Amino acid sequence: MFDRFHNRNARVAVVGLGYVGLPLAVALAASGYEVVGIDLDPAKIEALREGRSYIADVADADLTAQASRLRATEDYATLSQCDAVSICLPTPLDSKGQPDVSSILACGREIARYLHPGLVVILESTSYPGTTTELLLPLLEAAAQPHGWRVGEQFFVAFSPERVDPGRTDWTIKTTPKIVAGVTENCLAAVHAYYGQVFDALVPVSSPSAAEMAKLFENTYRFINISLVNELLLMCDRLGLDCWEVLEAAETKPFGFTRFTPGPGVGGPCIPVDPHFLAWKMRSINATARFIELAGQINAEMPRYWVQKVQDALNDAGKAVRGSRVLVLGAAYKPDVADARESPALDILQRLLQKGAQVRYHDPYILSLAKMGVPLTAVTELEEEVQKADCVVIATAHSVYDWSSIAHGAAILVDTRFMVKRGS
Repeated sequence: MFDRFHNRNARVAVVGLGYVGLPLAVALAASGYEVVGIDLDPAKIEALREGRSYIADVADADLTAQASRLRATEDYATLSQCDAVSICLPTPLDSKGQPDVSSILACGREIARYLHPGLVVILESTSYPGTTTELLLPLLEAAAQPHGWRVGEQFFVAFSPERVDPGRTDWTIKTTPKIVAGVTENCLAAVHAYYGQVFDALVPVSSPSAAEMAKLFENTYRFINISLVNELLLMCDRLGLDCWEVLEAAETKPFGFTRFTPGPGVGGPCIPVDPHFLAWKMRSINATARFIELAGQINAEMPRYWVQKVQDALNDAGKAVRGSRVLVLGAAYKPDVADARESPALDILQRLLQKGAQVRYHDPYILSLAKMGVPLTAVTELEEEVQKADCVVIATAHSVYDWSSIAHGAAILVDTRFMVKRGS
């Protein structure tokens, strides 16, 4: 039934060519599939047609190497000639903190227009348990019903959560185990035939909802443990203890302990967002996710804590925050990436601006924050700015920074990542 995948002569599509979809499209092409990427952003389509990557984890050379098997378009009609389609669209929270699955619904309606026998549809977008079977599947079944097509017989639906960690090189999209789940047993078999040619290891689970829950729990685990270690920092601060001494002592236990590190909060498109999908789902059935709610409160308070540290340090030097020159190092949510989504550094910058500080920031990967709602452009002369600043705040631990030089040149240093203390 799925020989076209085993023989690598299938034509497949990836909808959404962002930090998840583009690496997937390249990996699919590298495995031998003919791949078409679908995205509604004309700038992305133009860049790919010119062989220019806009994703740090995909080099121009990767696109060039797969040029004969990878093309990009804005037209969903190409799905009529595809054997499979993977959906890699963003699922943010809306202004009320509720899941915004509008992109999945819009995509599902487009796929339904071009549904045909043999098509394999895999959702990769992170969402709450039930999204695949309660939102995507009904759209496709409605299109299939007039033809008498049934899921698991004429077409196939599955969920396989993305596990991309931007900037990581030890675990890649190919080597990271891939969770897969089909709506039916035949749907799971279809995923194995399709993705089994691409990923080193597939991890089947019993249902799409179980796979959706597993993805949310992965990131909720990090979210809660980061909040726990941040609370450790707050407790040690109040008790006059060295948080890092405590962590290093606890880490010597050879079992039952996983080390997390404190900082200014959590950021990125996943860790601060995904747990709230689960919390929302629980509220929808009149239940609560108490750990998630509490962890969210702790992490959200960390930028305020560090801004207070800036204020205290300036006060000790006989200066007020208002009018002081404060340099924030790093705007990205994690080291060595050009992504400031949900970055706690943005909150720190905004709070300092609100207090009247003369705020500047430096980030070698992010030259402007205007699109993120922060009216600042990155400074370029790092050494000069460090020396001119009344206070330097380390917000992101980019590897290009010389921590010894920064510590030596800063009049006051507030190190939210403890890079100088660790001697990194």
